[in-house]
Amino acid sequence: MKDFVAYRESKDSIVSKLDSNVSQGLSSSEAQARIEKYGANEIQEEEKRTLLQKFLDQFKDFMIIVLLVAAVVAGFVGIAEGEGIADSIIILIVVILNAIMGVFQEQQAENAIESLRSMASPEAHVRRDGSMTSVKSIDLVPGDIITLEAGDVVPADVRLLEANSLQIEEASLTGESVPVVKSIETINKDNVGIGDRDNMAFSSTNVTYGRGLGIVTGTGMNTEVGHIASMLANTEGQLTPLQRDQEQLGKTLTIAIIVIAVLTFIVGITFQDFEITHMLLVSISLAVAAIPEGLPAITTIILSQGTKSMANRNALVRTLPAVETLGSTEVIASDKTGTLTVNKMTIEKVFYDGELHDASEEIAHTNPLLRSITFANDTEIDGNGELIGDPTETAMIKYAIEQGFDVKDAVSTEPRVNEVPFDSDRKLMSTIHKMEDGRYFIAVKGAPDQLIQRATKINKNGQVTDITQKDIDHTLKENEKMAREALRVLAGAYKIVDTVPDTMSTETVEQDLIFAGLVGMIDPERTEAGAAIRRAREAGIRTVMITGDHAITAQAIAERLSILDPNEPNNEEHVRTGAELDNMTDDELARDVSNFSVYARVSPEHKVRIIKAWQANERTISMTGDGVNDAPSLKQANIGVGMGITGTEVAKGASDMVLADDNFETIVVAVEEGRKVFSNIQKAVQFLLSANLGEVLTLFFATLFGWTILEPVHILWINLVTDVFPAIALGMEKAEPQSMKQAPRTKKDSFLSFGVLPSIAYQGALEGFLTLAVYYIGEYILKVEHQTAETMAFITLGFIQLFHSYNVKSIFGSLFSGNPFDNKYLNGAFILSGALLLGVILIPGINTYFSVTIPGPTEWAISIGVAFSIVIIVEIVKWIFRSTGLADKYQKKIAE
Repeated sequence: MKDFVAYRESKDSIVSKLDSNVSQGLSSSEAQARIEKYGANEIQEEEKRTLLQKFLDQFKDFMIIVLLVAAVVAGFVGIAEGEGIADSIIILIVVILNAIMGVFQEQQAENAIESLRSMASPEAHVRRDGSMTSVKSIDLVPGDIITLEAGDVVPADVRLLEANSLQIEEASLTGESVPVVKSIETINKDNVGIGDRDNMAFSSTNVTYGRGLGIVTGTGMNTEVGHIASMLANTEGQLTPLQRDQEQLGKTLTIAIIVIAVLTFIVGITFQDFEITHMLLVSISLAVAAIPEGLPAITTIILSQGTKSMANRNALVRTLPAVETLGSTEVIASDKTGTLTVNKMTIEKVFYDGELHDASEEIAHTNPLLRSITFANDTEIDGNGELIGDPTETAMIKYAIEQGFDVKDAVSTEPRVNEVPFDSDRKLMSTIHKMEDGRYFIAVKGAPDQLIQRATKINKNGQVTDITQKDIDHTLKENEKMAREALRVLAGAYKIVDTVPDTMSTETVEQDLIFAGLVGMIDPERTEAGAAIRRAREAGIRTVMITGDHAITAQAIAERLSILDPNEPNNEEHVRTGAELDNMTDDELARDVSNFSVYARVSPEHKVRIIKAWQANERTISMTGDGVNDAPSLKQANIGVGMGITGTEVAKGASDMVLADDNFETIVVAVEEGRKVFSNIQKAVQFLLSANLGEVLTLFFATLFGWTILEPVHILWINLVTDVFPAIALGMEKAEPQSMKQAPRTKKDSFLSFGVLPSIAYQGALEGFLTLAVYYIGEYILKVEHQTAETMAFITLGFIQLFHSYNVKSIFGSLFSGNPFDNKYLNGAFILSGALLLGVILIPGINTYFSVTIPGPTEWAISIGVAFSIVIIVEIVKWIFRSTGLADKYQKKIAE
């Protein structure tokens, strides 16, 4: 099957090369031999990972590895110092819970390849041993002769040998919203796109009209759907910005922690003459204390909360990291049909009585154009009023119904008595209806250039006159005008006769017609899509349209959606076709990809190339789609977005997020939610790292000064009760007002960007300094007992972190610019953590275990007062940042 291109072969040649016989088909024995040679007609299933493999994969993250090492080290240190392994157990619980949640999310994802398998047609009508029979589609082989009828799912790739008014809906493969009219003519061109192979029928597409006979040219993985399955299986998922940031943060922290531990060790044995063994344990304890062990779990919780918020807004996220990826999206590459458009042909313009009318204008029910397109129509109306049939024909019936025309009553009153079916050669369809006065109404619709040649008269304002060349020129001019606007134009005509012709043919029925007018239709853009695209642009996000439809249609829709400026005279320069992409190398495409806003007549391979071209420019790109042909690019994109209503299971399975309402606007809503999630994770990172830095600096300088300021159990308890709860609560913060007025973060940006790193540095230093200051006051000025001085430091460090949690609600914005207490979760975390902190001091027995004592009023006032001062000091520093313009420098990502 590799030595020919099916669409380029003639009928006789393809039958010969496949060693088949049109009249007899294959013999049963030959079919069996070919199954053994080519394999079953099914999509090969991807090897599945076991639950254990998925669980172990969760531990490949660098931060998780660091935490596991920390857990082991903490265990040894705890045993050596007689503190037990509580710290180790806490770290391990966090890591294991994080892994379990990761596996749970992965288990929720459908398998895209399995979805492809389920799309196969269950049975096929095949000629075997000289007679027609039904066989399971899995048993089809190359060379089988099969028939296709309306309603069939094409069971394999087929070169057509006969096509009687055959139309096949291929939107899931090509993205083209209108069924393709098939022919049997040989195509003598190279590299013809799927959408232009009119003599082929492709596996898993749907026959909507007519009949056909063909020879199977490809089965299983050798079909176009199989090719997509191969692409899907070989497409590697992209590392999300969040995963990349976590890995980088883990590496940075590891290096910093090692440096701190070594430096502390050197300081202890050099300046304080501590024993090497003691300083080794102190240094390791310090390193373990510096690790934000709760960060992976906190991140998971914040992401989970983000998935719930998105689900409430019709965005169903299948993998946790995808929540945040949306917030960093710089380019949205969107399929046209069903995503930016409604995927329903709709009449927009109507030409009759010599004038062009909008479809919303009232039209008389006796108008011959309305009657022509309604009668010459095979659409069925079911019991629920749903229209069933060809999209072009259902659009005409829908138009008539919206005009108040009772279609069922009209067809019942003037029933169809005969017809000349649509034929792809003459491009016309005619029906004959018996009128109440005994005469017959012949309704004709079809291609304007064909129909107007058969018209000898024209109806204008109810008057029938001979058609003139002026009438013809005017009509064709209006036809061309609508075509330039990407409208699909059909014409209507009629005549009234006394008797039904003896023979039904174009010569006896479709001659001497009265021209009635034109209708122009299109798959219109979604009403909300244009506004959403403009909102995305305000947020610095570029929208690119990718479709299998024709270039002129894609350009027109792009202009209507403002993807292209409708006032720009050279918009065609920003439209590229699949054929043009074939003539570009990957490097050329990557270099010029930003110049193109619309891609038309593209194949699945082209879509993947476009995605890769943007990624080669270090851009985070989202891909939206609903068809089988979109699946590889959905998987290749940094975040794939599938359609929940019209989307195929294959597209959903390859996506990271599914839109429950198929609404492009929901993507923009999800982007806002994603930006909020990143901002909140960033706040949690800022809070945790500044707190840990404060603890590290406190212990480091205490060691330098020869002080014993905090016991290991103090650090453990502070980490447990004042780190985790406020950090989680910060993940519940509302989106900041300017979040959608900023450009997306780039791959160079991280959790520490936008002023977070300097904020962590000065705030951590401030926490350490204030804690050391309180200890100094208690130990050397007030000269309280050493345990009381330690307790004062413990209270100060704990409450500094709780008060500081309010500081990080905004990096540079004032806490008092709005309601400081608008986050009820943060308020609750403050109360809970504060109570747990106070409990170990005030409750007898527990305070003994924690080596703390109850301070006097003066010591309480100093400890709480100094702790609260961090709010005032940080507010002053933020004001300096804002007034000097440094805040704007760090926030330079704001879009102009």
